[in-house]
Amino acid sequence: MRWTPRKADGRVDSRRLVRWVLYSAFAVFLAAQFVPYGRDHANPPVSAEPKWDSPQTRSLTMTACGDCHSNQTTWPWYSNIAPISWLVQSHVDGGRSSLNFSAWDKPQDTSISDIVEAIRSGSMPTWDYKLMHPSANLSSSQKAALIKGLTATLATSPPIGGGG
Repeated sequence: MRWTPRKADGRVDSRRLVRWVLYSAFAVFLAAQFVPYGRDHANPPVSAEPKWDSPQTRSLTMTACGDCHSNQTTWPWYSNIAPISWLVQSHVDGGRSSLNFSAWDKPQDTSISDIVEAIRSGSMPTWDYKLMHPSANLSSSQKAALIKGLTATLATSPPIGGGG
């Protein structure tokens, strides 16, 4: 088989073109597996958590936010396959750097108003996270309970400012 999508007369052969595209895509996919980013599935130890106002608040927070905003990330099987692993690692790195419920003794780069707005607007959890984690699709009443619980929790156990 020639590695060109053209026939001997110079016209494009659609079957060869499709095969060529598929082989090329597969080669790029295989090469991506050798990129080391996205495979460091470290879960550092929990150094401190907020003083939760209730077990329900902690449970809702960990269900909807914990994989990216804590050191208790559950790494699914697909988090080992590039390029998905790159996206998952990026979400976890970004989430932990802005707000980490497992490192409450360290500065956090967010405020309660930012957290409430992200939950209320639906920007958190992200759509792609909710797609793969249906339990993070909170109902309106769950969102309200989460906002109320986090507001109460952070009023008595506020984050240290200046992180990021």
